[in-house]
Amino acid sequence: MADDAVIPGDYLKTLTGVLAARADWLEKSELGKLKEEFRTFHFAFATLYNLCLKKGLLTKDPYKNEVKIGELTAPETGPFTDGDYKDQFSLRLSNYDNQLDFLVNFYPLSIDFLTAVKMKPILGLVKFIDWTRLTNANDAPNNRAMMETITQARSGADPLSASLIQESLSTLSRTTGTILSYLKLVSDYNREAYKLDLRTKVLSSLGETEASVIPTIKKKFAAAMPGQPFYPDLVGEVIKEDSNVGKPLRENVLKQMAVPLAKQKTLAPKVDFKAILIEGLNAIGSVHSTMAEIAGKVDANADLLKERKNGFWEKLKRVIQQMLNKEPDPTIFDVEYMDPVKGIPVKQKVDFDHFRSEMDRKNRTLAALASRSGAAFTKMQSMADEQLMGMLEKNIRDVQTIHKILGALDDFFKVEAGREDRNKIKGIKPELGVMKNAIVKANGRRHDYSAQKEEEEQMKKLGISVGSEGA
Repeated sequence: MADDAVIPGDYLKTLTGVLAARADWLEKSELGKLKEEFRTFHFAFATLYNLCLKKGLLTKDPYKNEVKIGELTAPETGPFTDGDYKDQFSLRLSNYDNQLDFLVNFYPLSIDFLTAVKMKPILGLVKFIDWTRLTNANDAPNNRAMMETITQARSGADPLSASLIQESLSTLSRTTGTILSYLKLVSDYNREAYKLDLRTKVLSSLGETEASVIPTIKKKFAAAMPGQPFYPDLVGEVIKEDSNVGKPLRENVLKQMAVPLAKQKTLAPKVDFKAILIEGLNAIGSVHSTMAEIAGKVDANADLLKERKNGFWEKLKRVIQQMLNKEPDPTIFDVEYMDPVKGIPVKQKVDFDHFRSEMDRKNRTLAALASRSGAAFTKMQSMADEQLMGMLEKNIRDVQTIHKILGALDDFFKVEAGREDRNKIKGIKPELGVMKNAIVKANGRRHDYSAQKEEEEQMKKLGISVGSEGA
């Protein structure tokens, strides 16, 4: 910094206020939109991924549901090693799906959390496959493998599958650009917040001459900002901005960090909250046909295990119970699953007949929720928003519980069947993927309702009236 440079005292004060307003705007407005874009991105990828699994174009990862993720990490992007690249690519996509699920459902997307270090793996996930340039000319190994897989999936695909593939690819390309634009907003803010910390915590204690020497600044930085990375390029920007010719640069920073002015509105469009909640109920109800398919498979698997254990004494015991008019012993399966929050295995005894009865009962409810006409739909339209929200939350919880137990039963059947009968066990992983996507979609509508309800309350506090639809 030049000896005669003087940073206006009000600049730091103004910059602090501007950045605080910027952080508040990002937190309350843009990061919520980023979360929704990531949810849409993951849903589109999961649809494509499960379709390719179902067609046998990718290899199923037997340990996919046992993976415990403690920190976000982008999958491998380098060349495939010698061997079957299909298996290697399948494992990469399985990891990718798990990482996106962790990002959408467990990763805190807040302005305080999204530091430059935390942003790096997020960018790695977005760029793992370049969905905006997915062509045969792209030399990146994952892009080439994905393009080859999609080409095979399209070959001889039925109209529904072809439509799903095209819709998923279009969504992935569109959301990639949108997500990167939101991440740039956060990155730009982080740069200026870092520079402000540098000024207040490091440069403020240095003389004007010292404050223009990067090695001196770096030495002071280690003590004043421990644990933070040192970025020489940003230090250089601060030195230029705070010089006696840096006024235009400082003004440009304030201009770039200013919160965009919202359009003046005296009447805000009315949100149809009931429609959002009914869409969520339709989404969770849509799993009923998939659960019906699963029911047939798990019944067959349970019968197979019962037959394996159906020895002489078991048959005699049942005959005696029938003679004494006693109920047969319940079929209890000892299953195990991973707690998604704690990341630890949990053991549970499942009364299979009771579980199947509850599953069928819930499926009748879900079939009614999926309908967009009839008595159930009419009743939903007449219910209060709070009642619909309670119904949506309960059904999401119920389906999540069923999904968790079905996943554990699927693993249990494969182990208990033994090597000689394992090929007779009917797997349900693709169907579980469909259930999970429906849960994510229903949860998305639930979050939409909560977020827009909160936004409406905020507008009312600001004195903005809520008008009619399309006003």
